[in-house]
Amino acid sequence: MMRSLYSGVSGLKTHQTKMDVIGNNIANVNTTSYKTMSINFSDLMYQTTQAATGPNATTGAAGTNPRQIGLGVQTAAISTNITQEGATQSTGNPFDLKISGDEFFIVSDGSNTYFTRDGSFYVDAAGNLAMSSTGYNVMGWGVDEETGNIKKDTVKPLTIMGSEYLTYGAENTTAATASGIIDWNDDDQGEKAGKTLSLQIYDNLGYSYTVKYGLHNAVEGKEGKDYSFYVTLDSITDSSGKKLDISNVTFGTGKTATSIELDGMNYGVSGATVKQAKLQTPIKVGTTTVSTIAYAEIKNTTTNTTTTVILYPGSDITAQAGGKLTLDGGKTIDLNDTAKVKVLFDGNGNVTNGNNALFTTLYGDKISPADIVKGKVNADGTLTVTERTVTNSAILSYSGKDGKFQTNGSTGGENGVTMDLTSLGKAFTNVTVDFSKAVVTDNKGKSTISLEKGDKNDKNAGRESGDLQGVSIQTNGMIYALYSNGQKRLLGQIAVTEFANASGLQKEGDNLYSSTKNSGDFNGIGIDITENGDAMNTGVLEMSNVDLSSEFTDMITTQRGFQANSRIITVSDTLLEELVNLKR
Repeated sequence: MMRSLYSGVSGLKTHQTKMDVIGNNIANVNTTSYKTMSINFSDLMYQTTQAATGPNATTGAAGTNPRQIGLGVQTAAISTNITQEGATQSTGNPFDLKISGDEFFIVSDGSNTYFTRDGSFYVDAAGNLAMSSTGYNVMGWGVDEETGNIKKDTVKPLTIMGSEYLTYGAENTTAATASGIIDWNDDDQGEKAGKTLSLQIYDNLGYSYTVKYGLHNAVEGKEGKDYSFYVTLDSITDSSGKKLDISNVTFGTGKTATSIELDGMNYGVSGATVKQAKLQTPIKVGTTTVSTIAYAEIKNTTTNTTTTVILYPGSDITAQAGGKLTLDGGKTIDLNDTAKVKVLFDGNGNVTNGNNALFTTLYGDKISPADIVKGKVNADGTLTVTERTVTNSAILSYSGKDGKFQTNGSTGGENGVTMDLTSLGKAFTNVTVDFSKAVVTDNKGKSTISLEKGDKNDKNAGRESGDLQGVSIQTNGMIYALYSNGQKRLLGQIAVTEFANASGLQKEGDNLYSSTKNSGDFNGIGIDITENGDAMNTGVLEMSNVDLSSEFTDMITTQRGFQANSRIITVSDTLLEELVNLKR
């Protein structure tokens, strides 16, 4: 039989194999992450009919080359163009991922570990991230419960929508920060209620509350003084608008608040007539000789009686002059007649016992007599309070040089004022309000100061409980859960791996590969994709890297090669036929 016949047969077989490879490439032209394959041929073997000989110096004969007859062709290698990245196809699915680089995703069927470039993932009923085609779990790293950071250990299935991740718990507010401008000339700060500041806070259960404060100018006039203000806690309401009882809540130094200086805070007398009169005989008040007094006569229209209230001097003068004061006009005031004559202030400027109602009648309700620490009544009957306490308040002092914060004159840290809410129930705790970020400056009479929950680092703001709204995958493979309360939680990180010889991976179908001795082993841990400067893109997939123009060209040459080899067989058969015909 003719050797060429067998050479032709081997040529048909190898070109058929090449056509199989081409056909597979074309069939997978739209297969996600498919890597094109190519085939190389090599000559099969040779029959040596005469070995080579060397030159003979003795006889002068020249050397001869070997005489060999080839016996056909064979498949030398089928290689995969695994390093060439396929085109990008947008899907809009947030769980679809494309690797920009040479790495592979790691997946597992529970027993075996595989590798893939196919990033079409979904979340199964158990909340696990898995391959859409096979359901194999996507592998990665979990979160260290102590540090909250990724723990790069042996890879494990990524559970990203487990029951424990469906909600984000509530947290109480423990800090708040003031920012903006305080303008001394803001008229609201001179009113009784002050300028209203509002703050939203949360308790431990996530219920929200609105806290209202009043910002007040602390002194009249500021020449030569620090710019001082005081803030009062006015009310706390829940989300339904119901006011809470804050009688036991303290803000700043609480019910023993540091006194606040109110120089020149003169309140005119209302509802009564103030009279000034000279005494026929001056009296001694301490070391001071007083020759003029101020008093008010308050008439009760119901009982038709008149009460005389001694305003100046501000001391108990009942024992003076035998208990009687004789005025220049001859009128006598009997200090012993306590039913008709009242001495409003004692020697310290405090309202005498039982006379708070008289104080309110004369000076209105702008200040409580119990709050007066230092004060005096002038000869014309007006009241000057130089120092007083304000319940649930804190002093704020800003520099007269640059308007920056100096001190809060209260408790709660260097810059913070403590609001103790523990009396409201177990769900409440202290809230520290930091006023150091506000500044005093001229803003055309308009203060812009406001309060926001949270400290200067945007922490401790508290929150309501939140429901899982979605999952976000970052370019480094980190997976975050997003919640309705604005929070996010790190759930894990998708790990990848790389191989010394990725072409040595063995194809397992379903876009999967397994490691071989020639690809290199997987260490069980993997790597962070950013270690190589690569990234994962979300909402897109890697397409096949098949080049149809090249495949069709190869198909033509393969067809011609197959055709030529078939001709070898045909011609060889004709020769054999001639040989057989010799016997006729």
